[in-house]
Amino acid sequence: MKLSEHKDLKKEILALPVKEKDKLLLRLVAKDKVLTEHLHFLLLEDESNLSDRVAFIKNEISDVLEDLNTTPKTSAKDTLLVLRKLTKQINHFYKVTKADFEEVELKLLLFNASPMAFKYKVYSLTKNHEQLLANYVVKAILIILRKFAKLHEDLQFDLKEEANSLLTKVYASYMSRTATDLGLPKTIV
Repeated sequence: MKLSEHKDLKKEILALPVKEKDKLLLRLVAKDKVLTEHLHFLLLEDESNLSDRVAFIKNEISDVLEDLNTTPKTSAKDTLLVLRKLTKQINHFYKVTKADFEEVELKLLLFNASPMAFKYKVYSLTKNHEQLLANYVVKAILIILRKFAKLHEDLQFDLKEEANSLLTKVYASYMSRTATDLGLPKTIV
């Protein structure tokens, strides 16, 4: 049930005494972990906390992907699992902070640092992990580029080089056919 569909309910909630509204608000916030973290970020944290969060995720990305890149038998399956885990972490960061620029920056860093060439394949009768990874990466980049386009042009300028570097990396890998099929641009002008 959506509140927008029940205008009478909305009026009644607004008419509640402040003490009753506070009780209801606290009960609702306690039921949603992300909402609780978002309110904590809004009410109790400042700009330095945002940069600390970004730095933590950047360190996590560099540590995990350094291990992945130096492991001799890295496969598309391993890379896909790591990318999904780190993307989930960045998505959670965005839900809590609503920091658009930082989200795009972190995702560009993640995909630029991830391996896209593999010496070993994981053979499976049911899944082609290389193709799964290619679809995942290209679709994720398309989403990143949509968010990139919504940023202010000064912020776009700051990230343009990383975005073009990522596009070049994708088109230089085995993912180029998938990128072409899904309409990924070759550069950002």
